[in-house]
Amino acid sequence: MTANNSISVASPVMATYTRFPVTILKGKGSYVWDDQENKLLDFTSGIATCNLGHVPEPVKEKLEKQLQNLWHCSNLYSIPNQEQLAALLTENSCGDQVFFCNSGAEANEAAIKLARRYANKVKGSGSAEIVTFQQSFHGRTLATLTATGQEKIQQGFSPLMPGFSYLPFNDSEALVQLHSIKPAAVLLELVQGEGGVIPANPDWVKELAQICKENNILLMVDEIQTGIGRTGTLFGYEQYSIEPDVISIAKGLGSGFPIGAIIAKEEAAKGFEPGSHGSTFGGNPLATAAGLATVTHILNSNLLDDVNEMSVYLDLQIQSLKEKYSLIKEIRGKGLLKGLVVETNALEIVQKAIENKLLILTAGPNVVRILPPLTVSKKEINEFIEKLELTFQSIKKGE
Repeated sequence: MTANNSISVASPVMATYTRFPVTILKGKGSYVWDDQENKLLDFTSGIATCNLGHVPEPVKEKLEKQLQNLWHCSNLYSIPNQEQLAALLTENSCGDQVFFCNSGAEANEAAIKLARRYANKVKGSGSAEIVTFQQSFHGRTLATLTATGQEKIQQGFSPLMPGFSYLPFNDSEALVQLHSIKPAAVLLELVQGEGGVIPANPDWVKELAQICKENNILLMVDEIQTGIGRTGTLFGYEQYSIEPDVISIAKGLGSGFPIGAIIAKEEAAKGFEPGSHGSTFGGNPLATAAGLATVTHILNSNLLDDVNEMSVYLDLQIQSLKEKYSLIKEIRGKGLLKGLVVETNALEIVQKAIENKLLILTAGPNVVRILPPLTVSKKEINEFIEKLELTFQSIKKGE
């Protein structure tokens, strides 16, 4: 496999990524092909984005049809795909209204703006503070990186946005601080993805939700990575017996096509009115065509049942590998969002895996993140285990 020579020191592309030595040109299902015609098993799904695999036929057909008719239309006019997708999302969630944007960071930005404006314009009293949690990740805009509870993400961007407080994740004793902070909203991930694939404790989440309800604090759940079927239900919150006031989604919503959204309950949605927020490209005909096809396929198929079945199978296979290799210290996650806590540098494993034609990710210095498409088969999981074992063997030998 040759190095990627398209991005060099003299490249006109800003060096905001440390790129792996792979140039991907084509994808289908669980596989991608590079510029050397190597076939690689992709267990990253574009970082939980290509939930239906690469170039899924139902979405491809919908996009090809839409390409013949209309690419862009201002949000000053009604967009049928947008209306239909919003209806589909609200009918299958606890929310009532949807705002469309282009990415996860924009979705969380919209959630933050909605919470502050709700506090200022609807409640008319109290704090506009937003509480998030340590080791969280909510995006790369100035507001969302401030919301992110990781100093490494915030370094060099001072002064940060005011109005954010951070509490320890999964810590019941820390929740008492909500009474003194009196925030407008709490924003959390139900599985901290970038922070190490750490699931929220169900009892802790219920306690948090109860405090929010009793104190008129908006509960906002960041489902950028857990949403659209990734955890085995359409939204991760469904497994926690709670009803968020605001849900932010993106990634898997468009099967790789850029789209994000927030779904809000009617009361929370009062924070926005005409002119208070907007997006030129948000919810455009192409993006919502992709979203509509993606969500429709998930809801009209047995895919969520398959996710739960494949999740159990993947767990069993990884557990068998753990018993053979002390390199794996812990397995955690939900659905098809898995994290392997390892005793070595996770990046080394990811780099070695590429040599075995396997794409996986890190989630911090000692966690390997595994994100197969929701359409993954047992055969592909077996292939993944074989390639991962080859990777472990080469590390063990010091190759």
